[in-house]
Amino acid sequence: MDIENFREICISKSGVTEEFPFDNQTLVFKVMSKMFALIDVDLFERANLKCDPERAVQLREQYDGIKPGYHMNKKHWNTVMMDGSVPDPLIIELVEHSYELVVAGLPKKLKEELDKQNNTTKL
Repeated sequence: MDIENFREICISKSGVTEEFPFDNQTLVFKVMSKMFALIDVDLFERANLKCDPERAVQLREQYDGIKPGYHMNKKHWNTVMMDGSVPDPLIIELVEHSYELVVAGLPKKLKEELDKQNNTTKL
């Protein structure tokens, strides 16, 4: 997976913005202002993705390229290496999972706003 494909997967989702809130190299993807993915735009060696805690443990046991979240809450975040040790279809699935977890945790008002955006783009 290259950085352009990863970025396209992230920004194709409804309500997503991208920004550099920490420094000039850490690109953060947010849905309704809540983070769901972080990458280093200079190196693109890894991505931090939110994950269900039980699934996070299973993935770390199954793949050498999935570690506890670097500089993140290690219970809820994984660092996924972009060195080929994690198959691209799984990376795509994990981006989807991270996005969906964050959307599920949004307050009702933000979920309604996101639903409005979805309905507007479908017209």
